[in-house]
Parts: sequence; structure tokens; C-alpha cells
Amino acid sequence: MPPVIVKDLSVVYNKGKTTALDDLNLTIPDGEFCVFLGPSGCGKTTALQCVAGLVQPTNGDVKIGERLVTSVANKTFVRPQDRNIAMVFQEYALYPNMTVAGNMSFSLENLNYSKEEITKKITDVSTMLGISHLLDRKPAELSGGQRQRVALGRALVRDPNIFLLDEPLGNLDAKLREQVRFDLKKIQRQLKVTTIYVTHDQTEAMTLADRIVLMKDGKVVQEGTPNQLYRTPRSMFVAEFVGTPKINFLKCKVELKDKVPSFQYGNSAILGTTELANQLDLRKEYVLGVRPADFYLVDKDEPGALRGKVELIEPLGDDILVHFALQQERFVAKLDAILEEQIGAEIALKVEPQNLHVFDEVTEDRVN
Repeated sequence: MPPVIVKDLSVVYNKGKTTALDDLNLTIPDGEFCVFLGPSGCGKTTALQCVAGLVQPTNGDVKIGERLVTSVANKTFVRPQDRNIAMVFQEYALYPNMTVAGNMSFSLENLNYSKEEITKKITDVSTMLGISHLLDRKPAELSGGQRQRVALGRALVRDPNIFLLDEPLGNLDAKLREQVRFDLKKIQRQLKVTTIYVTHDQTEAMTLADRIVLMKDGKVVQEGTPNQLYRTPRSMFVAEFVGTPKINFLKCKVELKDKVPSFQYGNSAILGTTELANQLDLRKEYVLGVRPADFYLVDKDEPGALRGKVELIEPLGDDILVHFALQQERFVAKLDAILEEQIGAEIALKVEPQNLHVFDEVTEDRVN
């Protein structure tokens, strides 16, 4: 399957007053599962629609493989139906008067496939998706998860070069969403089709993506593997957007003790790594980011521990979320389920220096 190359892509509306995409440059390699992630209005759907040919950009190029399908400068525009792409939307968009087999075969009939070819494709794809027993049913007789599988099947029977999905799981309940995520990842791995997936749900992005492209205000703020965005976020925005529960932020002053950074938060001193010392300006204040899962319990008299008052405990089975108050701020820690302290009790927590995320208070950019 071909790569997708986006160069200098911009989309401006309202006579230049609204910028949906701002100079987007991306290369999505052959066979990659790439997720466009970000809040509503960040430009992720507009970027997908430019690749699909549903939106004509104000500036820039789109290539699918070696084929230039959009170029503002060259006045090139290939119609969506001629790009050999397949799209799946949140709304399914199934024909209510057709059976599952009819929905899946409709585009193939318009492309003049023979009856034998159509039957084989429907059989192969429906078997892969586990919907062979539904071929004679109409959409009204299907569950939400079954309808989504039919929508996927209708797209896959065409053997598209590019698979585009725009919030496809938004109408499913939590259990179905998890199952369809698994199915989707499995199918994409099996077919090795280049896939672009749009979502605002960071859990979907983390579980599905080979690479995440995180967007804000029409720009890419960071791209990388899910683990890269989680472990080395470039900014406070990235750190807060990626990860559940959300990262904790602590505004601190810093001083050096025996060449080791010591971040002062209230009566606590959180130690950083020695490598960090040369990257800090002692005249400035910094924001520490601590993932809830990176906290661990210590004795209450442990030097430098953060001591807070438990306000809420959320059991999660093997783990618990402990919400605690400290310096009139509220934080959350993800701990082992064994916790003797109850609501109102004081707990002491620490974090290993290598797990600290340090951000400039003014620019909100990562320091370490």
C-alpha cells in the first residue's frame, strides 16, 4: 500500500479570518496506522478530508504514493471517487433498504465487478469481520457494533489504497468500543493497509496507533509513538492531553543541593536528576509533571515526601485512584489496591527523579 505525503497544507475560511490547517507537513509510511488526535476544532478532520478530496485546501499538496492528487500551485485535483480510498464515518451511513450483502456490494456493482468477484469479496471480508451470518439482514435489525462492522466491510471490499476513519467508534458503548478497537487493529495488521484515523479520544489513539499526530489550532504539536508522547511530552498541553488519569502539575521553585536539583513545593523537596542541573535557571520557576502511576507510597516521616490529605478513593480492581489535597491543590495517584488509609487520612508519596517531567512555567515547553 502506498504512503501518504502532505506538504505545506493550509485551509483558511472566512476570507482569511479562520485557519483550520496551518502549513501541515506529514509523511505517513506504507502500511502505517496513523492517528490524528486532538480536541474539537484542532484541524484533524479537515486534514483527513483534504486527503480524501472532500475539502480543497487553500495551499499545499497531497500525494498518495507517487500520484499527486491535490496541488493548489499546479491546479491539480483528483476527485474523491478516483483516489482509491475508503472512508468510514461515525454515522455508519448504511442504506436502510438494502441488506448487509447489498450494502457491501453496492460500490463493487458500480465499478462493474463480476458477480463471482463480488460474491468472493463479500464472503472473504464478512468472514474476516465475523458478520457472515448477518448478510441477509437489514441495518435496522443490527446492533451498533454490527452496523459498524458492516460499514468497515463495505469499505474493505474495495481493496482501497488508503483507509480513512473519522471518529468511527463514537456511537458505540464502552464495551463495544473496546471490541471493535481490537477487531480494527487486527484487520489493519492483517491487510497492511495505510490507515488514517481521526479521534479526540486519547485511549483510542494510544491503543490503535503506530504513530500519533497530536494537533492543536491547526498545527502539529507533537508526533511519535504512543509511548513517546506519554513518556516524553514536548509541552504541558501534550502531557495533559495524553494519559489517563491526567498528569499532575506542581508549580515549584528550584535550588541546587550538592549539584542535584531540588524542586520546592510547600514543605516538600522533590529531587531531580543530576543531568537536569545544567538545564535549569535557578531564577525561574518550573512546573513539574507527575503521572499518577509514577507516585508511590512511603512512610510519613520520609524526607522530601509529598504529604497530602485523602479526599476520595476510586477502586479499579487491581489498582485504586487516590485523590489527595496538598497546598490547597488537588492531585491524583494510581496505587496498588492495598491501602489502609481512609478518606481524611494523611498519606506520603514520592516519585523517582527519572520519572519527573519538567516544564518551563512561561513557555510551557519541556525542559528535560
